[in-house]
Amino acid sequence: MKNRNFAFLIMGALFTLASCAPVYKCGEPRPEGGIAGSSRLNDVVIERDELCENLGIKTEENEFLIKNNQKLGFVNDSLSTTNKKLNEENAISSKKLKNLEVEHLELSERFSKAITEKLNQGHLYDERLKEKERHLAGKENDLAEREREIKKLEDEIARQDSIANRLNSLLREALLGFDGDELTTEIKNGKIYVSMSDKLMFQSGKANVQEKGQEALRALASVLTKNKEFQILIEGHTDNVPIKTAQYKDNWDLSVARATSMVRILQDEHKLHPDRLTASGRGEYDPKASNDSADGRAKNRRTEIILSPDLTEVMKFLGK
Repeated sequence: MKNRNFAFLIMGALFTLASCAPVYKCGEPRPEGGIAGSSRLNDVVIERDELCENLGIKTEENEFLIKNNQKLGFVNDSLSTTNKKLNEENAISSKKLKNLEVEHLELSERFSKAITEKLNQGHLYDERLKEKERHLAGKENDLAEREREIKKLEDEIARQDSIANRLNSLLREALLGFDGDELTTEIKNGKIYVSMSDKLMFQSGKANVQEKGQEALRALASVLTKNKEFQILIEGHTDNVPIKTAQYKDNWDLSVARATSMVRILQDEHKLHPDRLTASGRGEYDPKASNDSADGRAKNRRTEIILSPDLTEVMKFLGK
């Protein structure tokens, strides 16, 4: 809202100035010698140009905020999916509990009837009754244990989501200096995807990381060094334009070489432990957009750094 009010203020000033000064587009050079006949009008035009420049800056900031809002929408969708799954599991458990309560009621009624019919059978009847009670108590204990396990699983999933969201926020802060067409981050299925374009990382047909790409890896490594619980998979991707050089036989070779080049920088220069790192290449076979247009091919030429949280505890619960 603050940006919008500022934009309205600027537009009002421009309309006021337009009535008393020659019309030039924002950024258009003024005629040499200023505005004939009035130094004051010349000052006003200069002020108008400054307002135009500020308007452009605020417009870019507004577009940046819109993109960030869209990304937050993706994060919210992921959390909604997780919450839906947990609600489904809870509904299943509730249904099981209700069935057990019905079973318990039926057994209680049977026990009451049996007590009336076999009161005189003495010890034998008592043993049978105690056995049924032990059986029912065992089922109740099993249900309680299952509910405890579900609660632990829910807590662990929530903890993993919290860790992933925190790391994603740290990465966005560390990578703020890069444009949206160079680098993006998002959370999908509990994993963080950092997508880097070849415009940022590599020259065409090359696997050596460019200077600006090394800056991005440096910023990324500074965060990952402090968050050791995440595994790091680096995937190279290309468009479908064939390549065959003395060094690379095809797009498979090029995508793998690019991923390996980035892994070596993270290991050798930034000291990330190699047991956290994996390099792979998908070539042209996992496109992000259609290869039928230049814009689509540009989006497909990328390298993705996929950060996966430690799911050991979750897998323990699921394996029971």
